[in-house]
Amino acid sequence: MKITIQRLNDDVHMKATNEDGVSLEMDGSDDIGGNNSGFRPMQMLLAAAGGCSTIDIIGILKKKRQNPEDIKIEVTGERIKKGTYTEFSEIHLHYIFKGDLDPKQVEKAIDLSLGKYCSVTKTLEKTATISSSFEIVE
Repeated sequence: MKITIQRLNDDVHMKATNEDGVSLEMDGSDDIGGNNSGFRPMQMLLAAAGGCSTIDIIGILKKKRQNPEDIKIEVTGERIKKGTYTEFSEIHLHYIFKGDLDPKQVEKAIDLSLGKYCSVTKTLEKTATISSSFEIVE
């Protein structure tokens, strides 16, 4: 796996590109010289946790013949100061499913993802408590 990061301006606005040519932009807050023109790196960690777990959950639900019409994930994180940096101490993923789904199957899929399959949350749980909740909207 390789990511290339290119600075886009005289400040901290950057573009990260993967080996497939797909890119995203990163930037910092005003107080560190950024322009808020992209995701902040810590926001990317939360997005990665939500994206990784959702990929797992969709695959698990499809195998169980549960086909959500749509999924939205709200990911929140609490950070604590550790010397010169901050790290996540708590991360919560709230999944909002749309469709005719069995709540027990949805709960099991979330538990399997967060407890066994999602590489991002498994990495982040070394410093943060990972929690989840869900709702199904018909």
